[in-house]
Amino acid sequence: MLNRKFVGLFAVLVLLIAACGSSEDTTTTAAEATTTTAAAETTTTAAETTTMADQLVIGVSWNNYNEERWAAWDEPAIVAALDAAGATYISTDAGSSAEQQLSDVENLITQGADALIILAQDGTAIKPAVASAAEQGIPVIAYDRLIEDPAAFYITFDNVEVGRMQARAIYAVQPEGNYVFIKGNQADANADFLRGGQQEVLLAETGCTELVAPCPIVNVGESYTDNWDPAVAQTNMEQFLTLNDNNVQAVVASNDGTAGGVVAALAAQGMAGEVPVSGQDGDAAALNRIALGTQTVSVWKDARELGKAAGEVAVALAQGTAMADVTGMVEFTTPEGNVMNSILLTPVPITQDNLSVVVDAGWITTDVLCQGVDPGTVDVCG
Repeated sequence: MLNRKFVGLFAVLVLLIAACGSSEDTTTTAAEATTTTAAAETTTTAAETTTMADQLVIGVSWNNYNEERWAAWDEPAIVAALDAAGATYISTDAGSSAEQQLSDVENLITQGADALIILAQDGTAIKPAVASAAEQGIPVIAYDRLIEDPAAFYITFDNVEVGRMQARAIYAVQPEGNYVFIKGNQADANADFLRGGQQEVLLAETGCTELVAPCPIVNVGESYTDNWDPAVAQTNMEQFLTLNDNNVQAVVASNDGTAGGVVAALAAQGMAGEVPVSGQDGDAAALNRIALGTQTVSVWKDARELGKAAGEVAVALAQGTAMADVTGMVEFTTPEGNVMNSILLTPVPITQDNLSVVVDAGWITTDVLCQGVDPGTVDVCG
């Protein structure tokens, strides 16, 4: 499908080619005519491709740009991919407002976006914007978070596997006791994908059908975290500690922000470093907590890979590539039974044993990673 802004350009180009024919040249052979036509078509195609890439505009709707990873890793990777293709980047920030994000997407369309990358605040609330884009022939990428609409191309890490990795790491150091589950934002499908992966592993490891006594692991607290807010996670954790008289042996927190809130609540009770805590994203503060011993694992999702993939797919879709023909595409069946074209990247769990992985990858420096860490307590910190 040719992008809508270039249909007019193509028509003008055809007219110019027709106008350039010479009435004096009447001796051209059929073979020469065929060769000349083929050469002209090749030249036109190359010029058209270059022009399309140069003029493409890709709009990105961030749900909340204040979160550390978006500005530090995701956005630069997207921009680099677009720059490499000669495309232009425009963006908006919804500030954690689902209503604002609807307006933002329409604004990006008005600005001439040929494709949209949407990090959804609320995967359900954003659907009218996706429908509007689809009606106008503008492809949409659901970035990192699911939008339950087959009209969108879903690019993320395998979030069920992230949940499995979190649970495996916590279970390895604490195979029994009272567990608390600090989940993500309820409006984000990832919160339930993660929780599903966690539950799957813990039930399989314990052989239980439910995490209730007499199962070796007992769920003594579980809550969503509005907007993945660390302060909300801290408040929820404080309440669970109070309800259980601090009798908590492990916390499965779903990302590094919520893990930070959990560790703060544990520290207030003198329990930080005694209770294993999970997270994800490879945030600098979380990796430092792993080195310090107050967080057990952060499942690292190299956002540079995610951003690069999104930028490249956005350009391909804007140029007319069918979703099913995107390189690396796999089908993903959503909780509502929709089959979506997707790319699912593989995450890596980071613990004290393999902190060198993120250092070697240039994700974090040893100075930042090892801040406050006693020399010799962790290999990577000397």
